[in-house]
Amino acid sequence: MSLNAIAQPLGALLKLIHQLIGNYGLSIIVFTILVKLALVPLTIKQTRSMKKIQDVQPKIKEIQEKYKNDPEKMNAKVMELYKEENINPFGGCLPLLIQFPIIIGLFNVLRNPMNYGFTQEIIESGFLWVPSLSRPEPFPYILPLLAGFATYLTSATMGTANNQDPTQNMMKYFFPIMIFWMGRGFPAGLTLYWVVSNLFQVIQQVIITKPHIKLKEGSD
Repeated sequence: MSLNAIAQPLGALLKLIHQLIGNYGLSIIVFTILVKLALVPLTIKQTRSMKKIQDVQPKIKEIQEKYKNDPEKMNAKVMELYKEENINPFGGCLPLLIQFPIIIGLFNVLRNPMNYGFTQEIIESGFLWVPSLSRPEPFPYILPLLAGFATYLTSATMGTANNQDPTQNMMKYFFPIMIFWMGRGFPAGLTLYWVVSNLFQVIQQVIITKPHIKLKEGSD
């Protein structure tokens, strides 16, 4: 399936929302929320799979330490552990692979909305403090700053099995800075999508992981 085959229905959805709402900025927000809601089942599946793998990390480390001189046996023991715990080590990857082309499709729609039936007049419209959603936001770059901050919040709420990993900690700060820098050159409509998408992701992640947090607190 080509990315255009995914982008076309997404573009049609955005246009339909705009016809109902009449404001391009609000249409992007509603559009983003609807698409994210449709992806919730995949996100839940991915999160649960990652949570299972995180829970067995102490056992995996014990196996790695015990069989560090025998990589073949170490891998076999790790796979045995996954089987015992009913864990698919690639279970978190499939939902992500499914979502990726959808994200690229969204990117194409919001970067080139005129290819999907929008007129120049519509996409040139302003929204809140942004003078034009079809062009990069001028200084002081409020939307790019919000995009970077929202990206940081997403990384912080996702959490990792090993918060002391220096590479993971570096990426938690590097990626938001990169998004801010890129957002300065993206159409403001695309940056707005990124902000809303990541804020939705943060709220969703908190809701999904809250039962696990309560369970952990109750066991202490």
